[in-house]
Amino acid sequence: MLDEPALDRALGAVWASAVGDALGAPYEFQPSLPDTEPVLLKAGGVWELGEWTDDTSMAVPVLQELAAGNGLDDPAALGRIVAAWQDWSLGAKDVGIQTRAVLALVRTPTEAVARASAYRVHLENGNRSAGNGSLMRTGPVALGYLGLGLEETLAKVAARVSELSHFERDATHACVIWSLAIRHAVLTGRLDVRGKLHVLGHEEAERWGGLLDEAEGKQPRDFPNNGWVVHALQAAYSAIRHGDGLLDTLERAVRCGHDTDTVAAIAGSLAGAVYGASALPAEYVAALHGWPGLNAGGLQDLVLATVNGDHVRGQGG
Repeated sequence: MLDEPALDRALGAVWASAVGDALGAPYEFQPSLPDTEPVLLKAGGVWELGEWTDDTSMAVPVLQELAAGNGLDDPAALGRIVAAWQDWSLGAKDVGIQTRAVLALVRTPTEAVARASAYRVHLENGNRSAGNGSLMRTGPVALGYLGLGLEETLAKVAARVSELSHFERDATHACVIWSLAIRHAVLTGRLDVRGKLHVLGHEEAERWGGLLDEAEGKQPRDFPNNGWVVHALQAAYSAIRHGDGLLDTLERAVRCGHDTDTVAAIAGSLAGAVYGASALPAEYVAALHGWPGLNAGGLQDLVLATVNGDHVRGQGG
C-alpha cells in the first residue's frame, strides 16, 4: 500500500500530464514563446478551457485496464485498448497522423493485428515511425507496476504498449525510459531518468545518456522537431530540469512551440510523479475534461483503483 505522499505522486503522474496537455493545446503549431510571455490555461482553436487532447485520451484506456486489475502483458487487455482507441477516434477532435494511419488498418482489434499494422505503416513511411504519439501516453503505464521486483516487467509492457502504434526503436526505448523514471519518482519522490538506462543495453544507454546531457544544457525550444520522439523527450526533460516547480515545468514545456500539448503532457507525467498532484493549481484541475464523461475526479478514481490493486504489489509487496 502506498503512503499518502506516494499516492499524491501517483495521481500527479496522470493529472499533471492532463493539465500539461490542456495547457498546451491552444498553443499547438505556433512558434516558441519568449520566457517573458505568460502561458495561460485558456480555450483556443477547437479546444475548450481545460479540455485535454488525444495525448490524455489515448492514456485513458490504458488506465482503465489497469484499474480493472488487468496487466499490460495480457494480449486481451492490449486488444481492448486498441478497440477503445478505435471507438474514441471516430469522434475525436484530433488524432495523431501516425496513430490514425495504424488504427485505419486494424480490422480486428488485437495486439498482433495492431503491431502488424504499425509495422506496415513504418515500412510505408520509409522505415520511419518514431513520432511522439506513444510517449505521450506513458503516464499510467508505470502505475500498474510499482511493486518490488516489477521493473523488468514494466520495461517489457512499456515496449508492448508503445508498439501497438509505433514500431521504431526510438519510440520503444523512449517509453521504457520514461515509464521507469515515472515509477522511480512515484516511489521515491526523486527525478532519476538515467538510473535505468542500462536496461536498454550498453550502446543505447550511452546514446540516450548523451541525449539527456544535451537536454540538460539547452531549453525546450532548442528541440524544435518535437514531433519526433527523441526531441519530444529531450524538450520534456529540459523543462523538468530547468523548471522551478511543477507549474513552471509545464509552462516551460508549452513555450517550446510546435507540438506544445504533447511535450507538456510528456513532461507532466514525470514532473507530476516528482512533485505530486497537490502541486497543481486547483482551478486547473477543476477545469479538466476530455474523454466522454470523465473529468479529474474520474481520473483520480482510476488511479486509486490501479495503485490499490493486488497486482501492483509485486514480489515482496
